[in-house]
Order: sequence, then structure tokens, then C-alpha cells
Amino acid sequence: MSLMNRIITLNEVAGILVCQSGCILENLDDLLAEKGLMMPLDLGAKGSCHIGGNASTNAGGLRLLRYGSLHGSILGLEVVLADGTVLDCLSTMRKDNTGYDLKQLFIGAEGTLGVVTAVSILTPPRPKCVNVALMGCVDFSQVQNVYLTAKKYLGEILSAVEFFDEGSSQLVKRQLGLQNPLEACPFYVLIETSGSNEKHDQEKLDSCLEYLLSHKIIEDGTVATDQTKIKLLWGLRENITEALVKDGVTYKYDISLPLEYLYDLVEIMQHRLKGVAKYTIGYGHVGDGNLHLNIVGETHSNELLNEIEPFVFEWTAQHKGSISAEHGLGFKKAKYIHYSKTPEAVQLMTKLKSLFDPKGILNPYKMLPQR
Repeated sequence: MSLMNRIITLNEVAGILVCQSGCILENLDDLLAEKGLMMPLDLGAKGSCHIGGNASTNAGGLRLLRYGSLHGSILGLEVVLADGTVLDCLSTMRKDNTGYDLKQLFIGAEGTLGVVTAVSILTPPRPKCVNVALMGCVDFSQVQNVYLTAKKYLGEILSAVEFFDEGSSQLVKRQLGLQNPLEACPFYVLIETSGSNEKHDQEKLDSCLEYLLSHKIIEDGTVATDQTKIKLLWGLRENITEALVKDGVTYKYDISLPLEYLYDLVEIMQHRLKGVAKYTIGYGHVGDGNLHLNIVGETHSNELLNEIEPFVFEWTAQHKGSISAEHGLGFKKAKYIHYSKTPEAVQLMTKLKSLFDPKGILNPYKMLPQR
């Protein structure tokens, strides 16, 4: 797919890009930057991931809070079906209510219904000014209050609200030498604003931070307006995954939960795995309730894995969450789909798979449980 990397059209007025599926996300964003536009998603893997794969996994990323999911940003797809049929749904219309919206079937289907070969996507204007604030909190209720306050004070310029715990902060310091500028706190919240008026945005952010400090919702904070410091603060959050690779065998869980329960599972697993795992950390997207739970062991251990699964999935289901927030099920989690979907929903998915791919040649064993 990497050879299918051609830009087909770019309508600068409408902000609509049509390209082949092998285009790398970061390359697309760099191209759009020259036109004052941007891609509506941003991922840690943006330098290597393809837009076709992003569509097939319904990738979420760091700014879903502002720009929504790809179900809303993608206007059309070209897809090759299992029998070789080229399905041309590569519309550039923002409004099209003629029949079923077929493209939605392929977004997030992990390539099990068809192979995405081209994408039409809405690209928002690139913000003229970006500010980032990093704040320390003593408990997760404060993290939630930061989010609530940010929504009220920052409104339309709020583009990201991320969190990570002290364990994550210590990890990136230990493995990558990244220094957190704040005093040690149990939790850190990173807020990003993106807008078109620097003075207006700065005043709103200052008012928000003043409220948070005066009401003792945060313990400490720092603001970045220049690109060097912005990159430094974002690096504390974005490089956690890289640091984990250097520290042992990591068991990764990408789940979504109601915000009031978002960190509870991390604390439960820390207690449950004491003496079995090296450590357990949590970080993620506060703005969309997405937790990245990471459990690190010295080596691969069936004893550790059995303590984790299926307990993590059971607990998530009991709290009305999803066992896969943005990474997809793949083949490792396919058998656990029933923790997030009803038998009737899984049955309908199976019928759709049989209809589109009767021979089971498209990404077999992924997403749906094997009979």
C-alpha cells in the first residue's frame, strides 16, 4: 500500500483532500500546512502510519475532542471488495443523503470488509496560535475538575485534554531523560488551545488557570507558547509509549470508560498485581474517556497474563465501557468482543462479514470471534 501515495485533489476553498490510502499521515499534514490547513487527527505514529490504515481502524488520536472521529471527517472512500469489485464512494460532498452511507461500514472495520484504496477527508483550517498548559493534580477528581473548568473557560479554542500519572512521568525521565518542569504530583493534565487570535486565546487561558489555582483545583502549572517548550511538554505525554518499550514486556490495554471511573482500573490493577508485575501506569485522553492501561513485567509471564485477562475486560464491561477505544480488536482481542457488544450485534456483524467476504480472505481471524 505504501506505493499508493498519490494526492488526487486538494480543494483549498472547501478544505477537502482526496488521496490514495498509502499516504503517510505526517506527510499529508506537512503538505496541508503550506495551504493553511491541517489533518483532523494527530497520532504518535504519524510519521509512519498510512491514512488508509487510519480509516480502517477509525484512529482517534490526541485531538478527537476538537475535531471528532474519522466517522465525521471522512467524506468518502474507495474500497476494493473481496471479489475484486472497486466500490467508488469517493464523494467530496459534506451533505449526501442518497441511500445508505456505505463508507461508514469500512471505517473501523480493520480491513475485514474491504481494502481501502483512497480517502476523501475534510481538513480544518490550521490554527494561527497554539498554547499548551501542563498542570499538577493530587487526585483524579481534580483531573476531572480541570476538564470541566477548561470546557467552560476555553470553549471553542480547546483542542486537547490529556492526562498521565506520576509513574508515567518517572518512566520518560528514567528511560528518555525527559524532565517534567513541575514538582512531583500524582497526576498531570496537559491542555492545548488552538485559535486564530493570540491575545484572545492567551486571555482565556490565563483566566482558566487563575480560576484553577485560586480554587485549589491544581497544585502547580506552567504554560508554553513557543514551539520549543510546546514540543517539550507534549513530549512528556507522547513519548510514554516509546519509554515503555525500553523497560520490559508491556501488556497494553486501550479502553474507554465513563470519566468518573477512568483511573479506577489502574489503581485496582496496581493492587491486584503487586508482587507480580514491575509496575502499572495509566495515561490517556480525558476529553473522550480513553484510558491507556500499561502493565510492565520483567519477561512474558502466563501467570501475569492470567491475572490481567479477562479481569480487565470484565471490569470494563461492568462499568459500561469499551474494551477497545481506538486501537481496534485485531486478532488478540477478537474473542473478547462480547464484553462490549451484544450477541445480536455480533451476529449482525458476522452476517455482514459473510456477505462482503464469503470466503473469509480479508484479514481473517481479526475483529470477529472464530466459530
